[in-house]
Amino acid sequence: MSSPQAPSDAADRKAKDVGGGSRSPRKAHLVLRRVEPWSAMKFSFVVSLVCFVVLFIAVAVLYMVLSGLGVFENIIQTVTQLTTADGKATSGVDIASWFEPVRILGYTALIGAVNVMLITALATLGAVIYNIASDLVGGVEVTFSEAE
Repeated sequence: MSSPQAPSDAADRKAKDVGGGSRSPRKAHLVLRRVEPWSAMKFSFVVSLVCFVVLFIAVAVLYMVLSGLGVFENIIQTVTQLTTADGKATSGVDIASWFEPVRILGYTALIGAVNVMLITALATLGAVIYNIASDLVGGVEVTFSEAE
């Protein structure tokens, strides 16, 4: 003789759904009391690094498009015409060097690297400040609901 086995949870749920109609979704009330600063630092570093790569690629593509359209050459010609009097340059500024791709992309890389460091530091500091505030007021209450 075989021993009777208890029905599985899925079978119980199916029997209740068939006989008793649909039930309301379960809800869970949770409180976010602590954000680990190391975890916040790692996450914000990765997100800011991805944003840096997107920024760098966007600037490179925009530079290539503007260069292909001749925008930089027109700017250089206009500034040269405005700063030249009687065939002599009135200022010692070489405007053409401002629009070199190495300079533009170099400044983009510098600004992006500074942004990565600042965003990572500020997110970590924000996690520490949140933990201190959470100790005082109890954290953020979040309600999760089960999908139907």
